[in-house]
Amino acid sequence: MKSKKLLASSAVILASAAALAACGSSSSQSSAKKQTLTWMNTAEMATLDASKATDQASAEQINNVEEGLYLLGKNAKVQNALAVSTKNSADGKTWTFTLRKNAKWSNGDPVTAQDFVYSWRRTIDPKTASEYAYLFSGIKNADAIVAGKKKPSALGIKADGKYKLTVTLEKRIPYFKLLMAFPLFFPQNQKFIEKMGSKYATASKYMIYNGPYKQVGWTGSNLSWKLVKNDKYWDKKSVKLDTIKFSVQKTPSTDYNLYQSGKLDAAYLDAQATKSLKGKTGYTQRKMSTTQYLAYNIKKHPEFKNKNLRLAISMAINRKELASTLGGAATPATTFDPEGMTTVDGKDYTDTVKNAATKKATTYNVTEAKKLYKQALKEIGKKKISFTLLGDDDDTSKKAAEFVQSQLEDNLGIDVQVQSIPKKTRLTRMLSGNFDVVSTGWNADFADPISFLDLQTTGASYNYGNWSNKTYDKYVAASKTTGSTSDRFNDLAKAEQILLEEQGVTPLYHPIEAWMVKPSVKGVIYNGAGANYSFKYAYLK
Repeated sequence: MKSKKLLASSAVILASAAALAACGSSSSQSSAKKQTLTWMNTAEMATLDASKATDQASAEQINNVEEGLYLLGKNAKVQNALAVSTKNSADGKTWTFTLRKNAKWSNGDPVTAQDFVYSWRRTIDPKTASEYAYLFSGIKNADAIVAGKKKPSALGIKADGKYKLTVTLEKRIPYFKLLMAFPLFFPQNQKFIEKMGSKYATASKYMIYNGPYKQVGWTGSNLSWKLVKNDKYWDKKSVKLDTIKFSVQKTPSTDYNLYQSGKLDAAYLDAQATKSLKGKTGYTQRKMSTTQYLAYNIKKHPEFKNKNLRLAISMAINRKELASTLGGAATPATTFDPEGMTTVDGKDYTDTVKNAATKKATTYNVTEAKKLYKQALKEIGKKKISFTLLGDDDDTSKKAAEFVQSQLEDNLGIDVQVQSIPKKTRLTRMLSGNFDVVSTGWNADFADPISFLDLQTTGASYNYGNWSNKTYDKYVAASKTTGSTSDRFNDLAKAEQILLEEQGVTPLYHPIEAWMVKPSVKGVIYNGAGANYSFKYAYLK
């Protein structure tokens, strides 16, 4: 999932002091009595449409106002949500879910198996143009539907009555239950969507909800809104908060001032505040399953097809120094997958990826970088390279882009112009291929390396730069068909080694966010992969 970054991401300051006060005017003590939480996002939302959401801010909201078969508890533990029981066939290809009969949409309609069938068919329909349609791969006929060879109705999902759902797979999917907890696979109400037409999910009022909260006050572009307790939610007795007041904040110093004045119950910290507040009451680190990286637009700028140019850029960047200048406790990225996300036989998966070639490609070495750059210029027939580096306009993203700019200009003499724009605009630019090089991020949709490695396969919707390697594609594909867990991770590691050795994308850093959170805030569930935050069980003590 696109990160705010992530991983978290960009944000914008509220327009006026009045708006700031409105986002959380009550003190912590009065908030506790009213069970009103004041929280912030570091990025503006793009949509509430689960079929089309690609950014972390949107996914996080959807995760709290809608619900699927499962939800993720602490440490990404899968728990029943709309599913009260699950049966899986011996070959792992047929899943049967029995749904709870007391689940309702906020307009009073029952949540049924047909809502899942409609939702999945809508998402995978090429007409919807969902960037996430590839996640359905492995479900019967999904790939053929995406390719336009079969109709959405052929997808391996059917409703056996109102409260029984059957899903048929073409092959065993090791991470299937984790997928079912991801917002992309949540149900949708066909009658309501057809009534709303193109307005659906573009603002709070054009949505209905089946999750713990309902969203109110989001117009599609504003920077503050609320989540209010959903009185139609089947498990409303477990929801203690009455209201969550959200505001989008761009500058960490601003949100920390709001935190100190009691107008925010949580605040994202920049590098300076992280150093001074570490160890203080309320200091909290959020380890993200995120990688911030550079993607090169090979289609628009053929010179980026040159492997030596990409390697030169990678080796000219001091990742350790970059990480130290950013907020939280960011770590240098020497792999595409973040460290600590996946364990294989008691060993970190990324340790199986690292070898002499991958380490060389991601190690700061100005002498070697200059040598490779000189060789690349000769190979592509140019005397100098120049490009615009596109990125988000939040404080952290701008610092990172400016650092990369400085490193490439000082170490290689590349003319780099930085263009920092609102994240929503940057996403649109990436999707249309309107960029030279972009600094972007990905937060794992679920805790498995395939969530990252699928992105860079040939023709993938998130392969913005159009890098392509047939051997890489072969290993990723093989990982999806092998029945052996060890063989699967071996294939994934070989694929990632190719990506790193060629610098098909250039990993920069893995964000670890630092926050101040009021000690009175309890029960917030955070997971590094997927939709990060769940407020279902949150409360103020």
